[in-house]
Parts: sequence; C-alpha cells; structure tokens
Amino acid sequence: MAVAEESTEGRETGQGLPDDHRDGLAARLSEVARTLHEQGDAQGTLDAIVRAAVGTIPGACDAGVMTVVSRRKVDTVAVTGELPGLVDQVQYETGQGPCLTALFDQRVVSVPDVAAEERWPDFAARVRELDVASMLSFQLYVADDDLGALNLYAPVTEAFDEESEHVGSLFASHAAVALAAAQERDHLAESVHTRDLIGQAKGILMERHKITADQAFALLVRGSQHTNTKVRDLAEQLVRTGELSPPPGRRR
Repeated sequence: MAVAEESTEGRETGQGLPDDHRDGLAARLSEVARTLHEQGDAQGTLDAIVRAAVGTIPGACDAGVMTVVSRRKVDTVAVTGELPGLVDQVQYETGQGPCLTALFDQRVVSVPDVAAEERWPDFAARVRELDVASMLSFQLYVADDDLGALNLYAPVTEAFDEESEHVGSLFASHAAVALAAAQERDHLAESVHTRDLIGQAKGILMERHKITADQAFALLVRGSQHTNTKVRDLAEQLVRTGELSPPPGRRR
C-alpha cells in the first residue's frame, strides 16, 4: 500500500506553528497512532480512524472513509453518522464529487462552500438538500488498483482552513500506516486459517481413504477443478459437513 506523501516542506515537524501548538499536535497524533495500532482488525481500525478524525482535525463534525477495489467497486466502509453515507450516495449516483476526486486524482480536495461549488454541478445541486456546507477530502492510500480516501464534513461554510489541511494531511499519513498494518494482520490471519482448514480436510481424506497427504491434497484440487470451487471453500465444507462437495453459494 502506497501512502500519500506529504509534500509541503516543514509539515512533518509542524514548522511555522507556535512551539506549544506544535508540541500539542505531536502529542495528539502520537496518541491517535497508538489508538489506531491497538485495533484488532482492519474494520476496527477504519472505525477508529473516522472517530479520531473528528476529534483531531479542526472543523470536522463528521467523517467517513470511501474505498475503491480494483478501480471499480466504490464503497463507504466507515462513518461517524448518517451524513457521510448520504453524501457518498449522491457521489455514487452522479459519478462526481470531492471524495471521488480525492480517490482518483488529487491528494487533498477542499470544498469551502458546497452550495457555490462549480466543479461538480450535479453533486452540488443534490447535496444542498443535506446538512453539509463544506467538505475536505484526503487520499489515504493507493495500492495497485485499490484506493482509499478520508472525507470530512461540516454544517457551516469555510469550516476547514489551512490548519485543517495541515493537520488532516498528517493525520491521513498516520491513518494510512495503521490501516496497512491492520490489513496485513487480517491477511495473515486468513492465510493461517486457510492453511489449517486445508490441513484438517487432508487429515479427513487420509483417514477415510487411507491415502498420503499428497494424495489427499490432489483429491481436493481435483474436487476444486471439477466443481469450480475454491480449494479453501471445499476444505471448509468437508471439515464442517464431512462431504466433499461445493458449499452452496460459494462457487467462484
């Protein structure tokens, strides 16, 4: 996962801010990073990201994370309330908006006044009906064809200033690192679980048919090919039911 890089000189150290403000920001971001890394899985980390964003980035009243998988499937995966999902739905339906732009084109997208926005006319016309007057979006990560963006919402115009962008950029960098670590843990846990399932399935087949481990695995592979089912799913079905047949609704 490639984390969006901070390009403005001095931002990593808070250069240009008063010493007490810089120290307070560093302490807050350290606390946020610690909290995010303590989450058990990727979804828990995403939920913690949006909660922490509202408490850390000046002007933010709501937050959400939007993702794209394989540059096709767009989804809202974490929100602080109902509003982010409603705004994202408008973007899905119109195919335009600041969150989508942050995902695909720009690292930071600011919308000081939603009602006066001209870059996405269809989106702006629809969102005027909702309780959002300004927005700020940050690209979280780009991993091959998978993308993620952190989106902030406020009910007043010009809620986000230069400090919001500065703090938000630093926050997004910490969030992206924590999310990458959580996703890696999820993948590792899934790999271990898959290995264990296949091992159990092989054991069942070895005992049932008095065959070797290699022969048992070959039997699973043949069953996978014959039924057009993933080996992992076939193994799970065998362990759960004792039957070497494709699990309903799990064919690939």
